[in-house]
Amino acid sequence: MSNSKNLIIAPSLLGADFSKLRSEVELCNNSKAEWLHLDIMDQQFVPNLSFGPAVVKSLRNHSDLFFDVHLMVSNPFDMLIPFIDAGANGISFHIEATESRFTFPPKILINMIKKNRLKCGIAIKPKTPFSILKKYLDFIDYIVVMSVEPGFGGQSFIPSTLNKISEIDSFLKNNQLRDKILIQVDGGVKLENYKDVINAGGDILVAGSQVFRSNNPIKTIQTMYEK
Repeated sequence: MSNSKNLIIAPSLLGADFSKLRSEVELCNNSKAEWLHLDIMDQQFVPNLSFGPAVVKSLRNHSDLFFDVHLMVSNPFDMLIPFIDAGANGISFHIEATESRFTFPPKILINMIKKNRLKCGIAIKPKTPFSILKKYLDFIDYIVVMSVEPGFGGQSFIPSTLNKISEIDSFLKNNQLRDKILIQVDGGVKLENYKDVINAGGDILVAGSQVFRSNNPIKTIQTMYEK
């Protein structure tokens, strides 16, 4: 990580109890968490369906946390305005989705997000090389490194992800981009591996089931800040 004070823990609402989302969000409000990670799934890009902009908008009324919307969808362009209007603070989309004929090139999505004064991230699946993102690094705020195959919560962390994080960290440092771009790590982040993720270069740690299924979610978040 470029600077230890930049560590951000982002509880993922995918791991929460959907029958009491408001109280789960309020729990995060009362913790040290700064971001709330919102996985948006369309059952096309990934084999699961989560929630839409109406849910995000309703939760926006109950939290001042940074709403980090992660679009795991086949057509991210059509989803931008609905989630911007719902109160997103940052939006990330998958570079793999932009290869589809049904959406627009990455630069158009980036421009739309930035024009609306949101933070912009691009996500890559475990098998997607980091090199595919290099042409966009001057325009984005964070990289989302998937450490599981996207689609479901509660999966195990893919160990080789640590090498990818280190590769990205080194490239950013060598190209004077480390202070500009954050590295978000999403999937399988647990108490037993979060320090390895930080040491490899992770700045934003997304944790779903580890937080919401623990006996004391607030304490779990606190522990993850104590490197």
